[in-house]
Amino acid sequence: MTIPLQLRGVRRMFHRPFGRPPVVAITDATLELAAGEIACVVGAAGAGKTTLLRIAAGLLRPDAGVVRVAGESPDSLTARWMVGFAPRDPVFPPALTVREVLEYCARCHGAGADRVALVRDALALGGLEGLAGRRATMLPIAAARRLLFAQGTLGGRRVLLVDDPFTGLDAINRRDLSDRLQRLAAAGASVLLSSADPVGLERLVDRVLVLRAGRIVRDAPATVLLGGRVLEVIMDVPPGDPPPGFRVTATGLEADLGHKSAEAALALCRAHRLAVRASRVRLKGLDDALFDPLEAVPR
Repeated sequence: MTIPLQLRGVRRMFHRPFGRPPVVAITDATLELAAGEIACVVGAAGAGKTTLLRIAAGLLRPDAGVVRVAGESPDSLTARWMVGFAPRDPVFPPALTVREVLEYCARCHGAGADRVALVRDALALGGLEGLAGRRATMLPIAAARRLLFAQGTLGGRRVLLVDDPFTGLDAINRRDLSDRLQRLAAAGASVLLSSADPVGLERLVDRVLVLRAGRIVRDAPATVLLGGRVLEVIMDVPPGDPPPGFRVTATGLEADLGHKSAEAALALCRAHRLAVRASRVRLKGLDDALFDPLEAVPR
């Protein structure tokens, strides 16, 4: 079966002037995206998320490695028809309405009645029917992100790459956009999105890829990362050298419990003569994947 999107050993650096050393944005990225799957690349600012998505979209050439869209080069006509890309920042021509932005994009996909149908479908997919006559640059952030989504899917794209789509959205609009992405995946499209803040994406994504300093250090189903228990220990003064298995936080310590009990973990704190003020156990979220120690991350 043909894989919709595949990257193998991808590397990308950016050269700088005046003899300064180049910046390595992606060091060695390998991933596959299945049909109907929603995967999320998570990482801190500067980790290389946008660069990785732009390489997958064919907007940047890798210095090394292979990118394939349905077995084809990203420069091929087949790949260009299949892949849609929605950037992080909404930027539209200042004079165009929402409908005109989509009509401009639709010129590459059809003419006459076909073009009209493409624009109508894109407006419906983005929930923009009531805003079709409004200037695109005057849209609120939630509607602007839906317009980016509609642009990226216009023409029946089968691979959608979305860069940090939830930035600036409140909970209601995050849920609305998540539902639209899920409906797209349910129809068989493959979705790869990025996020610096994956809180709340647990119900959306099937798989999570953790990117650190340009390297994918974890690639796992979301269900594997969820459901684990974390012990949070509240202290007046966090220790400089935490006990084994613990990490320092702003309010004290925390540790992944795994199969251990909270009582056993707290006993370790007492054995190190730490003054514990309070403690609680919570379930792990996707954001915890950002803080897992590298040595504990399986590839």
